[in-house]
Amino acid sequence: MVSANREMAVYCFDTLVAHYNNEEAPPPAFDEGQHPLFVTWKKVVNGGEPRLRGCIGTLEARGLINGFKDYALTSALRDRRFPPIQAKELPSLECTVSILTNYETANNYLDWEVGVHGMIIEFTDPNNQTRRSATYLPEVAAHEGKDY
Repeated sequence: MVSANREMAVYCFDTLVAHYNNEEAPPPAFDEGQHPLFVTWKKVVNGGEPRLRGCIGTLEARGLINGFKDYALTSALRDRRFPPIQAKELPSLECTVSILTNYETANNYLDWEVGVHGMIIEFTDPNNQTRRSATYLPEVAAHEGKDY
């Protein structure tokens, strides 16, 4: 089983830096594979806790190299919750990557472990009948101090 590693996060940084320099990113230092993945950018401001600056990924299996390249830029530049990351922010950014594996259906809403399991929530908005979904990566609840 493949695990997210430092080289994958470095490749995402290389991809974003190359974008701002109008260059190609150097080749990655990890092997190809097919997995759902997410790229998360956080920014440290005034030495405080890193704050979310962008996080987008896919629940569909993607080639890791192209997937991290695509989602490094998508999460940095097109997360609708935030303005695009600017080149001047690069020194204060942190990047984490997530590779999703071993999906399982929960027996009920309490059938999961904080820090181990992520969560995909799908529902229909009762106000306008629009389908909605949200994905919470395994580390989100733990980072937010939730213990459910």
